Parts: sequence; structure tokens; C-alpha cells
Amino acid sequence: MAKNLLKNPYGDDDFSNWELTQNGGDKWIVEPMTDNAVASYFCTSHKLCLKKQVIILLQSGYDAAYLDSAPEVTVRDWYATRHDCGGVYRLTVSLLNENREVIATFKPADVTVPAETTWTQVTHTFTGYGPGLRFISFEHGGQDNKSWKGWYGIRVTGSSVTIPPKP
Repeated sequence: MAKNLLKNPYGDDDFSNWELTQNGGDKWIVEPMTDNAVASYFCTSHKLCLKKQVIILLQSGYDAAYLDSAPEVTVRDWYATRHDCGGVYRLTVSLLNENREVIATFKPADVTVPAETTWTQVTHTFTGYGPGLRFISFEHGGQDNKSWKGWYGIRVTGSSVTIPPKP
């Protein structure tokens, strides 16, 4: 079974392993989950909040020959809003070569999410992208759509990037 290559996908260790690339408004926070088996989630503010991880695949147990065979790379992310405020969700995942140049990118249009949206999963599988994969950049986040001061923006949790183990 493929393991999740992202570290700290639920915010259990606050923001360790994440680079805060945009930290607008009242900034990112981690909040406890009250109605699910997941312990916590990341919460955005009234201005754009984005966070990123870059996965170094050669340090994650994959060898160059296997990566050059272009194995499937599956990305999953979960987002939701509060009961009283909608938001905008953003996701960008890029496959990078040894020079950190882009091989392939998954960047769906920003999603405007109404208030009271329950947890929604987005998923994408990269295939047929050719040789050279060495890094994966995963960046996501958003903001609220009412510009309310505080943490009324998009919530994200349970993010994952998986590559099947070498056969």
C-alpha cells in the first residue's frame, strides 16, 4: 500500500513541515475537529492563506529508475466551510524534475464554496507525464468570501500525495 508522502496533513504538529507561502489577514491557525475522527484541520482567514510542502522523492524511498517509469501520482485533499461563511479554495500540485522545473501541474480553477459545505474531497491522478520526476510541490489554502476578520475561511485537512511502491 502506498504511504502518504505529505507530513503533518491534519495539523497535529501545528505547521511543522509546511511553508506558509501566503499568510494573510489573521493568518493560518489549526483548530480541533469536533464532529469527526480527524483530530484537527487547518483554517484560513479573511485574506489569502496558502501553505506548501515540497516532497523530495529520492529521500522518500523511491529510486530514479522507478520515478523515470512515470508511476501514478495520486493527490487528495479535503476542504469545507463554516456554517455561517463561505470561502474560496485553491489547490496547485506540480511534478518537478531534478532542477525543480515543472513536468506536469494540476491546478483546478479556484472553487467558490458556499457556507455550510460539508467536507468535500478533491482527487487527481497524474499519469503519462514522462521521465524525470524527482520532487512534488503541493500547495493549498484559500480565504473566506465575506472578508470577516477572524478565521471564517476555508478549512483543509487530510491532504495526501501517494505513489505506489516499486513492484
